Amino acid sequence: MFKNYLKTAFRNIRRNKGFAFINIAGLTVGMAAAMLILLWVQNELSTDRFYKNESRIYIMYNRDKDGQGNKWAWPNTPKILATTLKKDYPEVEDAVRYNNVTFLLTQGEKHLNIQGAFADSGFLNVFDFPLKEGRLQQCLGSVYNIVITDKLAKKIFVNESAIGKTVRIDSTHICTVTAVLKDLPNNTKFDFEYLLPWSYMNKIGWSDSNWQNNSVYTYALLKPGASQAIFDAKVKDITIDHTKGTASPSTTEVFTQPMNRFYLYSKSENGKLTNGPIETVKLFIIIAAFILLIACINFMNLSTARSEKRAKEVGIRKVMGAQRGKLILQFIGESIMFSLAAFLIALFIVEISLKGFNSLVSKELFINFSAPSFWLFALVFVLISGILAGSYPAFFLSAFKPVKVLKGTFKKSEAVVNPRKILVVLQFTFAIILIISTLVVQKQIQHSLDRDAGYNRNNLVYMFGQGDIDKHFIPIKHELLSSGAVTSITRGDNPITRRWGDSWGYTWQGSTKEDEKTDFVRLGTDADFVKTIGVKLLSGRDIDVYNYPTDSTAVLLNETAVKDMRLKEPIGALIKSVGDTVQWHVVGVVKDFILESPFQKDISPMMIFGPGNSGGYVLHLKLNSANSTASNLAKMEKIFKTYNPQYPFEYVFTDESYAKKFADTQRTGKLASLFAGLTIFISCLGLFALAAYAAENRTKEIGVRKVLGASVFTIATLMSKDFLKLVIISFVIASPISWFAMQKWLDNYTYRINIHWWIFVAAGLLSVLIAFITISFHVLKAALANPVKSLRSE
Repeated sequence: MFKNYLKTAFRNIRRNKGFAFINIAGLTVGMAAAMLILLWVQNELSTDRFYKNESRIYIMYNRDKDGQGNKWAWPNTPKILATTLKKDYPEVEDAVRYNNVTFLLTQGEKHLNIQGAFADSGFLNVFDFPLKEGRLQQCLGSVYNIVITDKLAKKIFVNESAIGKTVRIDSTHICTVTAVLKDLPNNTKFDFEYLLPWSYMNKIGWSDSNWQNNSVYTYALLKPGASQAIFDAKVKDITIDHTKGTASPSTTEVFTQPMNRFYLYSKSENGKLTNGPIETVKLFIIIAAFILLIACINFMNLSTARSEKRAKEVGIRKVMGAQRGKLILQFIGESIMFSLAAFLIALFIVEISLKGFNSLVSKELFINFSAPSFWLFALVFVLISGILAGSYPAFFLSAFKPVKVLKGTFKKSEAVVNPRKILVVLQFTFAIILIISTLVVQKQIQHSLDRDAGYNRNNLVYMFGQGDIDKHFIPIKHELLSSGAVTSITRGDNPITRRWGDSWGYTWQGSTKEDEKTDFVRLGTDADFVKTIGVKLLSGRDIDVYNYPTDSTAVLLNETAVKDMRLKEPIGALIKSVGDTVQWHVVGVVKDFILESPFQKDISPMMIFGPGNSGGYVLHLKLNSANSTASNLAKMEKIFKTYNPQYPFEYVFTDESYAKKFADTQRTGKLASLFAGLTIFISCLGLFALAAYAAENRTKEIGVRKVLGASVFTIATLMSKDFLKLVIISFVIASPISWFAMQKWLDNYTYRINIHWWIFVAAGLLSVLIAFITISFHVLKAALANPVKSLRSE
């Protein structure tokens, strides 16, 4: 029986090669698109969820109210929190700290400026990253230990074993390699190429015991059976309790977030972590499901459209005693065979397109063919696709009455509404939703790109003041200006495109107790901040510690800070930090500029301090526009190599750094565009085949109409309108759905567009145009056909 079914299936494929090709092509594209999306989804869902004890690992969070009474939560905590948790809370098995850092690593003639991290000695016991060489026990137990990744080991030691070898850290201390980790997996948010013990941070004086300096990540490994809710209740007031009686008691609460939810649920809403990347993951799961469904709908439509071609087969089989159940199994078996063929081709397409897709999503996705789970997924995927695609045709075809079929009185449905039309409408509804969504996303991205950043990014670079740069800053600055490579320089503690620090607890004349909770972004400068960065000075003057020595305690405010502080005459106003005797005097006010997300409308209040309250870790340099960029950089490199020879000359263009703020949203837009295109392609494949079938079935009708005087235009219109009606109905259904979905998406941005009517008109016209182009070949072919040929048999 199975052999007979198989023969029948192959005969049908040979007899209808064109339709078979379209069926397989549609399923192939749908499966390939769905697999690519599901690979990305699997990677996102597994982020930092592969640790042995992941169900017992928690990241510590802070929660507090800002000056306006809004609750917010953040994961940066005091350095002393981890040791306190281990010492005072019996349910804590271990607590470890983590903080990224960039040092110059030197080994022989190799000098590498690479990002690593400080971590407690138990870090690799809590997070069991795979080990390649060495032993985990006490690998971070000594001050001068270092653990490196395999990637870094190859950079430094090439093919030699790294264990026991030494590396110089920042031209200061020599550390010994105690372990080599395998390269970090692509589904972790940890980012380091080496780990240094926390005791080394203590050694160089970077650690502190300040309960209000929230600057590191703290992770707690709870003992088996420990309750998160009970533990949260215990640690809630830990910071409040340790700051009682101080000049500035804290109101910050502490709570935990499970490590397996840290990445996906990282968005703070009213002090609770409710959403985050999980929203995008859910969106693309829906897209994958609908793309696969649309591909299956193609199969259903084409199978049922050609039902008359197989009606006699069904009738004869029933007369010969075939039961409906067996016929259903036969047709579903055929669809599973189509599904299997499509899956194998789709697998090949996915493999050859993964490199480009990885570049698009900035990941390193791959198919693990050696994993049994993949083959289980493949089996389920093929079966679900085959059953989904073949279910309706199987029940439809198997329901034919043999008497009517064999008498020749079987007629296809001509109802105004039938399942085939509903399926076409469903296809194009989803395609139009994606078209509208893509237009909205692109418009929102462009809206934010066009936003004035508030400063001049052209010819502006920044670099980190490592090594001897701070020591030789004055001669370096003098030579850079004299060389003509730069026109101005400012030294501070923060890149202009990133938020590194903030603080609260400030008082000024007229301030209230609630004002002490106002969180100010902190920047620093020694001089020429306004000139170098290109911000607009609204009143007062710039900080210049070289011409005004008292500017070591000067401060610039932005517009938002002046507004939040309710300062009518800000110039000359005095600001104090609670518990500090230093008074800061306001010398100028600058126009608001974007330091954080360009998608958020509100600008945070900002204080730009003189060097008395800031370091010189970051240099901003304005390149001379009269020279070529290459010439300016060459002169700069020569000067920096003279004063800082051990360190590579590295710099960042501010416009490139600013552009990275759009990367995630642009990636979402590109993915939406890609899958919208694939959805339209699959839908058009089915429409193309249905148009061909309609033209074939109406050959004699068209011939008669032409003999009776119908024009080509009339016939083309007659054949097109049925399909275009369905597309217009799809547009009417898709418009409110896409409007609602995009409004929800835009709610994530406070600096956002309004969804204009023309977006819907453009999407509607585009969908009708695409549909018309798709069917036009068969429509025109039928309309231009010679009626003599179609009526010859009459």
